[in-house]
Amino acid sequence: MTTTARANPYTPAPAALPAISVTGRLDRLRESFDGHEIDALVVTTLANIRYLTGFSGSAGVLTVTRDVAVLATDGRYRTQSAEQVEKSGAAGQVDITIGPGTEQRKAAQAALPAAAIGRIGLEADNVSWSAQRVWAELLDADRLVAVSNAVEALRERKDAAEIARMERAAAIADAALFEVLPLMGQGVTEEHFALELDTAMRRGGAESTAFETIVAAGENSAKPHHHPGSRTISRGDPVVVDFGATFEGYRSDMTRTFCVDAEPDGELARIFAVVGESQAAGAKAVRPGISAKEVDDVCRQIITEAGWAERFEHGTGHGVGLDIHEAPTVSQLGTAILAPGFVVTVEPGVYVPGHGGVRVEDTLVVTEDGARPLTRFTKDIHGSLDQ
Repeated sequence: MTTTARANPYTPAPAALPAISVTGRLDRLRESFDGHEIDALVVTTLANIRYLTGFSGSAGVLTVTRDVAVLATDGRYRTQSAEQVEKSGAAGQVDITIGPGTEQRKAAQAALPAAAIGRIGLEADNVSWSAQRVWAELLDADRLVAVSNAVEALRERKDAAEIARMERAAAIADAALFEVLPLMGQGVTEEHFALELDTAMRRGGAESTAFETIVAAGENSAKPHHHPGSRTISRGDPVVVDFGATFEGYRSDMTRTFCVDAEPDGELARIFAVVGESQAAGAKAVRPGISAKEVDDVCRQIITEAGWAERFEHGTGHGVGLDIHEAPTVSQLGTAILAPGFVVTVEPGVYVPGHGGVRVEDTLVVTEDGARPLTRFTKDIHGSLDQ
């Protein structure tokens, strides 16, 4: 099913984006080696490899020492790896080796001679037990060090080219929602609406969805991560739509909750009002120098005072970038201090079985004096249903 064409205020302007450059990222990683008490790092997390080299393939190992960086991947990516490393500005900094998995590990081993390199970091949060055993046999278990957040800490602060891609992804998502929102009043199912939304994002320029789209209608809206199903969206339903687009590797994330062709009443009306107030306050609080926990405190206090503390069962937000969930964590456990270039979500929610749930979310980039939203779709709970 398609909708009648109408002027879309969210369609992104066809402007050229600044080129992604990884220049300096390997040096910044090396500067962190002493703090992690390592002499080298074996990078196996694909998003981290992409961040450091520009290579976006589905298989590879990057070995970084104080002097060299070796990217090993297989024959499927012989041409792609060379092209992407050169385009990103890393051609003079990264050597490329092509071969099967055993050859890739041998390339890493060759870059890590025991006589010159004592302590080798493995990405503790992403290396499986079996992979750790393979590396231990190859490199000597006594040399291995579990390292957390080495590359991820660098990724927290986005540069202008990264932010431009996230802003484009957000605009694609905004425009897609405007395009398909009238379907919500036409008796479609959750899964039908989700499919139309995903297709509209691809049609608008997204390379993929940022994550599995959530569409939760009526009683299902009380489930924060409901999987779209066969439930028909009906008049008076609260409908949570949580979705995003991916553009050139970078993601957007936004949630809006609508009330279909009616005004919410009773308990549901109060949930809409309280969550809207909480989200607006949290977004206003995002600025340089504030801790991630303090942003969570702002949102959580409003919901707690309304009597729904136990119904706000997740953190206020998270970082977004090459991954949909990355540092920093915006929750009661968050320790990061926000700084210009950080990109975070603010997404409080209240979920009451029997009444439904409401979540509102924006992705914001921290600026020198505050923050600005990348996601711009209206927060009017009827959206554009009647257009």
